[in-house]
Amino acid sequence: MPLLEGTLGDPGMMVHLGGPESPEKLRERHKNYVALSANSTKGSMFVITVGPEKKGAGTVGYWEKDFGGQKVWETGWSVLTEFQGQGVATAATRLIIERVTKLQMHKYLCAFPSVDNRPSNAICRKLGFTFAGETDFEYPPGSMMRCNVWMLDVPPRTTD
Repeated sequence: MPLLEGTLGDPGMMVHLGGPESPEKLRERHKNYVALSANSTKGSMFVITVGPEKKGAGTVGYWEKDFGGQKVWETGWSVLTEFQGQGVATAATRLIIERVTKLQMHKYLCAFPSVDNRPSNAICRKLGFTFAGETDFEYPPGSMMRCNVWMLDVPPRTTD
């Protein structure tokens, strides 16, 4: 919960996502993240830790989504301000790519950062996602958000 309060509950952190979530919404989200993580073939949310003391720096996850007429993985991340710009989100998302590749369930891993969120769009470029255009998403509910569509071909696992 403290990581959700520091990321999704912080006005500065949520500038590209329609503003901070209420304490009630954060509690509901936490419950949903725990439930999601019960079955890794449907998705999972992780706490990002850094340093030898394993300090909580943010969250990263993946989940199934219907997009473009097919099932894909979607990924998203949120890193506390004090850890931004240090490669933390990039490293955590790289681990998500490894995980969904091992699952061998869907052809694509997608990310949908706001068109104005330069750091998140840079992470997608850095990790080899292909820019596939822009789209509108309802997020948060009741509000439309213009997003970039980034798609990463999830390579089939090779047998050694």
